[in-house]
Amino acid sequence: METGISSACLYPWETERALQTLLDLGFRRFEVFLNCWEEMCPPFLSRLRALGDAYGASFSSVHPFTSAMESNLLFGDYPRRTREAFGFYRRYLAAAASLGAKYVVIHGQPLGHGALSDEGYWERFGELYRLGREEGAWPAQENVRNLRASDPAFLRGMRQHLGEDCAFVLDVKQCRMMGHPVEEVTKAMGSRLVHVHLSDCRAGEPCLLPGAGEFDLAGFRALLEAQGYQGSVITEVYRRNFGGLQELSAAKQAVEQVFA
Repeated sequence: METGISSACLYPWETERALQTLLDLGFRRFEVFLNCWEEMCPPFLSRLRALGDAYGASFSSVHPFTSAMESNLLFGDYPRRTREAFGFYRRYLAAAASLGAKYVVIHGQPLGHGALSDEGYWERFGELYRLGREEGAWPAQENVRNLRASDPAFLRGMRQHLGEDCAFVLDVKQCRMMGHPVEEVTKAMGSRLVHVHLSDCRAGEPCLLPGAGEFDLAGFRALLEAQGYQGSVITEVYRRNFGGLQELSAAKQAVEQVFA
């Protein structure tokens, strides 16, 4: 498995500053959090790609800055806005492809929000996924807490309904914060699990850098291997969950000892 880190770990640093810092710390695989419209434009993306290329680095995924709006943009009940949103998210797919990344992380819709049935949501996602075939990068549904896709039953139904027209991001901290066992969520995603957000934990602290808590990293690797997972394992924590940059270096070493 390839290991790496999300530029979101250093938010709100500018994306290029975060990437340069993480490159200097020795990271070589990245999820990039695009934080504004300018960062989706070809000149900026070319700069990021060139910066990565200079270090022999690669990109696994892109995270949209409009994630919190996806309930109304992608899964709302106003068709004209939905059509426009699909055009906008096509830009994210194209941005990911231009970086050499395969996936765009999708949060989706809060529990109890909107008029779409589960099947209607799944069909909407499948439509976006099929756009990915044209752009060369694909949307991947994340199990974000308090959103519809936090529920293993929803994920399992989505996989069964869409077959190969869906993909999933497993975020272990979101499992913890929602109270769902990581094993259950992983199995619900099945063979369509394509991307992992990794973090550690201990009692009362669900989001720590890998190696800073009590999470069984080796056991988690075994779980992924048993499911045939061969994608990236990307460290993603909030900036408030660690102190200095040296802690990122320690986390890098902890992850590589288990997953590389």
